[in-house]
Formats: sequence, C-alpha cells, structure tokens
Amino acid sequence: MADVHRLDPISRVSGTTTVYGAWERFVQGEDDIRGVRPEVAISWHRCRDQYRVDPGLKEAPIAVAEVDHTLEHDVVFADLGFRAASVAHEVANVGGIVTVTDATGRVLAEWGDPATRKLAADANLATWFCWSEQATGTNGMGTALETHTPVMIRGAEHWCQAFHEWTCAGVAVRDVVTKDPIAVLNISCWRGDLPSPAGAWLANAATRTQATLRQRAQDGSAELIAAFNHARSRAGVSLAAVDPAGRVVIADDTASVLLGVPSCTPAKDPAVRWNPGLPEFISAARYAAKQASRNPDWVGSTQLFTHLSDEPTPVTMHPVFLAGHLVGNLVFFGVSEGEQLPRGEGAHQHGPPQRIVGTRENRMVLLRLPEISFAESDGNDVWLTTDQGKLRAASGGLDKLESEQGDAGFLRVHRRYVVNLGRIREVERRFKGELVLVMDDDENTMVPVSRRNAPAVRRALDI
Repeated sequence: MADVHRLDPISRVSGTTTVYGAWERFVQGEDDIRGVRPEVAISWHRCRDQYRVDPGLKEAPIAVAEVDHTLEHDVVFADLGFRAASVAHEVANVGGIVTVTDATGRVLAEWGDPATRKLAADANLATWFCWSEQATGTNGMGTALETHTPVMIRGAEHWCQAFHEWTCAGVAVRDVVTKDPIAVLNISCWRGDLPSPAGAWLANAATRTQATLRQRAQDGSAELIAAFNHARSRAGVSLAAVDPAGRVVIADDTASVLLGVPSCTPAKDPAVRWNPGLPEFISAARYAAKQASRNPDWVGSTQLFTHLSDEPTPVTMHPVFLAGHLVGNLVFFGVSEGEQLPRGEGAHQHGPPQRIVGTRENRMVLLRLPEISFAESDGNDVWLTTDQGKLRAASGGLDKLESEQGDAGFLRVHRRYVVNLGRIREVERRFKGELVLVMDDDENTMVPVSRRNAPAVRRALDI
C-alpha cells in the first residue's frame, strides 16, 4: 500500500516545473509533463486522447440508471460499506469523507464530515453520480478502477480544474478470477492532506474483502471439480472445467492435449490456474460466463481451433453455479448443443495494441513490440527488458500483457516471465529435461521455463 502516503504539496500556480504548469500545457495539447508522476500522466493521456473529458467540467455527471452486476458484487458492496462506516467517525474528525463506488464509478454511499460533504455536493461528489475517468477525468475513484494498485491523486493532478482543491486516495477491489474491478473504496479531503492512517485503513479494507473473494473462488473451484467428475462419468466425450475468465481448473486426458494444460490435476487456487493460450477459447468462455450469469439456463456452442488440430473442434459450454453464483463452465469437446455463439466471438476483433507503455522516472516511453525482449513480474510491478533498457510497465500484471499480446508472439513461460518469442536466441536443455531460454538482450538473460509451461514453449518453437 506504499502508493498511499503523504506527499509534498503540489503547486497550484503556473510554472515550468509545477504539476499545475504541466496540466496547463497538457490540456492545451502539449506533451511536456515534467514533474508529473507516471501513473498520473498516463491517466491524463486517457482523459485527453481516449475519453476526451472536458478539463473545464465543474461537476460529475449523473450515473446511468441501470447497472448490470451480480449478487457477488452486492456482497462486496455490503462488506466495503461496513468497513467504510467503521472508520467514518475518525475520517470525519479530520474533515474527510469516505465513499464506495461500483465498477462503473457510480457512488453508492458516502460518510464523513458534514461540512466537507456539503462542499463535495457542489461537485456532485455524492451518491448516484459517476466518478469514472471516462466521465470525470483523473480522480481517486476513477483512476483506481483503471489500475491494479492503490492511487493517490492530489490537487492539480486531477484532470478537471474544478477538482484541484481536493486530495483523494482510492483502492479497487477486483474479482480474484477475472481481475475485473468490482468496487472502489476512497477517502477524500478538501484543501488538505489525507489523515495519516488513510493508507492503513484502505489496505486493511481491501485485503479483508479480497480474502473473502478468494475463499469464495476456492469454493467455486471445488464445485467445478465436483461437476466435472459427475459429468465425466456420464458424458463419454472429452471434458474440461473452466472458470469465468477462461482459465482451466481441470481437464481430462484428451481435453488437456487440446488445451495444452496438465491432465486431471485440479487447480483450485485462482492464482495458479492454467491459461490454455488460445485467445478464441478464452473469449468464448468469457462470453459464455456473461450469458449464463444473466440466464442460468443458457447453454451455448461454437467451433474453435485447439492445439494440435488443423480443423476447428465443436465445443459446448454448460454453466456451473454455487448458491446461485456462476463459478464457471463445463466444456464438452466434439459436441454442439444450445445457442450458437456469435460468429467471430473469441477473436481479437481489433487486433492487439501495437504499442506498450513503459515508464522511466517521470517519462513515458512508447515501445514497439519488437523492442521488448521479455517481461518479469516483481510483486505488483512488471519490468520490461527492452532495447531502451529496463522499464517499468505502465499497466501492471503479466496476465494482462499475456492476454493482450498473445497473438503478437508473446508467451507466458513461467509464473514470473512472459517472453517475446522472436527475441529468443538459444534454448538450453538441462537436467531432467528442464528448459532455459537465452534472450537476445544486452545481458543475454537466461529465463527459466516452468514444467507446466514447457509443452507450450516446445510447440511455439517447434522443438
């Protein structure tokens, strides 16, 4: 939770070295952002170039009337609400307010100092208004939804000038399976720093809520495995069980070959489930999960290319529920039943991004894919080894890099490494068949290949 702490004051006057000066230049179309933290600069780029948020906006817009979320999300909202209410008195004593939003940035509840709440109401920092980046620009709640780490937004770091008097810190609670945001807990103060315990409050609330979600995900794994074993004894076809993100929890011998994962070895922990490395399959599984969450009786089918197959294979997906909550799908291979998935569902419709953003001090570096040799995770950070040196990736998480760039030749070879297949110089075979990749960076870095990822590496390199 080191991102949430007391920072030196941010100047609100013009100047070449102040954040406000950088903000003035940036909203006028310049890209000189000296003195701006990388995570804030990246957010500004989204607000100006992607979302086109008016920096002169004076209040948040009203949220959409209907929001699609599951009962699982209601559990998170209630849990965060309880934790927010428990610290509301202490936050109010220092003139602060606490808010909880859903995944769209809609404020669901608010507690804290009455005088500050009245000031917040002037900017629509209140229930039923939207504080996503897309609606309201850089702010604690919206920017937390866009990132995988806690965020602090102070003064002129806000995209909209009307909010430059505020300081806020937010942390998103994410689904432990899909990594999609569910809610944000945020603390805000007007014309002042956040209370010193703010970081600990946010960290504790997020950690406890994530722990609850992780336990429920493990319970869902057990239900998926039980459904798999029951269906396997009756189906007579190859079978796998996948979670809502398309990751494999368990597969029989035939399905394991088709998906390129270990056979009949259950992966209960959502952090170590197997990625089949088939973007169309993953996308189809995600689509099936979305449909089934809306209609529990939904069953769908499509045809997909699998590993070691020159022709598409029919697959049918049946949802599996635990106490009314969708925990994944059973995938039957060689069977075509139910609703046909939309044509092309599962394909990357618009292709992967052609640039990856790295950061060096206060500068963003736009990298072409061939410039990147490999990526390595280090806690919550991802470090890119590139032709321009070692850079921290702007977007955290190897899973995100792998899913976005899998079609562009990037492959997960270890829980800590994703490599650019085109940048492998040598493959070294070691004792008991272990593989080590020698990359073509300046250091000729040796990247280990985990046992479970070795088959995918051999297929990709045809060795």
